[in-house]
Amino acid sequence: MDKSYGFLSQVLDAITDHIVVIDGSGEIQYANRSWTVFGRDNGSTIKDGWRGENYLDECDKASAMGDLFGLEAGTGIRGVIEKRQAVFYFEYPCHSSDQKRWFMMSVSPFCLEGHDYFVLSHKDITERKLAEEQVANLARIDGLTGIANRRAFDEFLDKEWRRCCRLQKPISLAILDLDYFKLLNDTAGHQAGDDCLIQVAGLLKAFASRPSDICARYGGEEFVLAWGDTTLEQAKHMSLRLLNSIANLRIENCSSPIAKYLTGSIGVAEIVPSRGSVEGELISKADRMLYQAKKAGRNRVESEIC
Repeated sequence: MDKSYGFLSQVLDAITDHIVVIDGSGEIQYANRSWTVFGRDNGSTIKDGWRGENYLDECDKASAMGDLFGLEAGTGIRGVIEKRQAVFYFEYPCHSSDQKRWFMMSVSPFCLEGHDYFVLSHKDITERKLAEEQVANLARIDGLTGIANRRAFDEFLDKEWRRCCRLQKPISLAILDLDYFKLLNDTAGHQAGDDCLIQVAGLLKAFASRPSDICARYGGEEFVLAWGDTTLEQAKHMSLRLLNSIANLRIENCSSPIAKYLTGSIGVAEIVPSRGSVEGELISKADRMLYQAKKAGRNRVESEIC
């Protein structure tokens, strides 16, 4: 069998895993075709080949922007380079705006002609992670409405916050409260109230269709929508559409002092996360905007940038 460089290069290019070889300083010596294609298709600014780029520098840049995955990857790679550990394995998310993806990085050393090199392989494990996520999601679904519960929302917001912080993208949050829902419950009964919540939750699903979005039941008759990489104007526009959709359900609420049918009030806020900010700032601002919407007469949207 031919063991020339060309033969081995074609073998590596046929492998679907993304593979690079670095030296002890982190400088890339080789990248296979899968690595190059993935970079090209996902907005990489590197156009003339990967050889000579420093992988550890990129990990450090990501870490400096608050990316914990960059920090963990850089630490693990250095652990192998410095012989503090034999190999390194690391699973991490790499979601795009319209697709969920996970990879597993493995780092292993080899020596050639007295020089140390390190193979970094990134294997797509999305299929397995999606299956695991499906099982885990059963514990994160609101039993009545079938959408995410408060626990799932908190976990999602933490992850999306870190992603938007790393990319310096805005994240918007809307808190929806159904107007005079208690009066509907008292007049029509709790079964009618439950049916109402289920119908509203069904509407919300259409407004959270991307991996960077979530709709959840926040508690009682309160719901939340979070949109990653979404501006305040975009979020406000969707919130107004949502209120119109709720009105079009024509759910009777005869005792409401503002309308014959069910309405809602929404508070919306936007923030570009930074290392010094926390999710609570966004939630508090959206909650204050919801209060303003109620104070101004309900059945409306109030919004503000943090």
